[in-house]
Amino acid sequence: MPSPAMPASHSPSAPPTAAPPAAILPRHEPLAFQTRDGLVESVHYGSLIATAPDGRTLLSAGEPQAAFYPRSSLKPLQAVAMVRAGLDLPADLLALTAASHSGAPRHLDGASRILELHGLTPAALENSSDLPYGAREREEWLRGGGRPTQLAQNCSGKHAAMAATCVINGWPVQGYLDPSHPLQRLVAETVTELTGEEPAGISTDGCGTPLFAHTLAGMARAFGRLASAELADGASAPESPEAAVAHSMRRHPEMVAGEGRDVTELMRLLPGALAKDGFEGVQLVGLPDGRAVAVKISDGGDRARMPVTVRALEALDVDTSALAGIATGAVLGGGRQVGLLQAADFSFLSPTDDVL
Repeated sequence: MPSPAMPASHSPSAPPTAAPPAAILPRHEPLAFQTRDGLVESVHYGSLIATAPDGRTLLSAGEPQAAFYPRSSLKPLQAVAMVRAGLDLPADLLALTAASHSGAPRHLDGASRILELHGLTPAALENSSDLPYGAREREEWLRGGGRPTQLAQNCSGKHAAMAATCVINGWPVQGYLDPSHPLQRLVAETVTELTGEEPAGISTDGCGTPLFAHTLAGMARAFGRLASAELADGASAPESPEAAVAHSMRRHPEMVAGEGRDVTELMRLLPGALAKDGFEGVQLVGLPDGRAVAVKISDGGDRARMPVTVRALEALDVDTSALAGIATGAVLGGGRQVGLLQAADFSFLSPTDDVL
């Protein structure tokens, strides 16, 4: 099947363009704020949506129908495409396929194992080089004399799996990031199917993979579908790729992000939830009943992403009491707490019966 058309203005090779006119900027709304001794110090704008299993909008704020780049929150969808193409890994390594890992030894060893299982070496990786993403992991790496490498980069699990999928299917490993490569064409088709919408644009992610622009509504639909996919009953019934990816992530949340990371904590503390973040303030959460939440913080900052997500889950009557530790952020002054980063009051969110 042909890959989605690539608008010229969104081609990875197209030069940067001038800032868009204000008329086409997304209509984001205040989603979080930070106080310091009673005064509002900062406000984070953004958009969000919560969808029902059938795609209806349950909650919304801002402009969830505006196209944006989901960044690394696309990884579980990319993993589904690879499983459909025959990738068969132990659960911990499949979770790593959908990961933005911290660069702990278990993560780097896992990426190496994926390569070794398919007769490959790190030389097959085509992602960018970087230091480990986790702060503690990066410090330990540097103390040991480490330098930026492709294996240490937070997407190395996904890239190892992409190279492995090429081996499984007899596709060329070299050039697996090219949008015209069979692997990337399959990924594009899978993302379109799971989101239920054609991409509004195509670019290149930080690690080098093709990146598709979708709406928060489309991404929420995809995560609801993955999170509600049921495991197979009995050895004779094959597990769906969606269920395989979701089960592996929930079973091994430490591989999806890492110790001390809020995405790992959310999946540990909220049974059945499927969570993945993305650079530039993106958060997706799918629930086992098929509902899902998608959040985009407009300024691209990371700190408001999880408080807003937890507040949206609360608005869906999800018991988030176990998530108190990641629902707010303390603001310090002189070593003591003087304020709080917290989600805004979502009383303006109104349910609707409109089908997306």
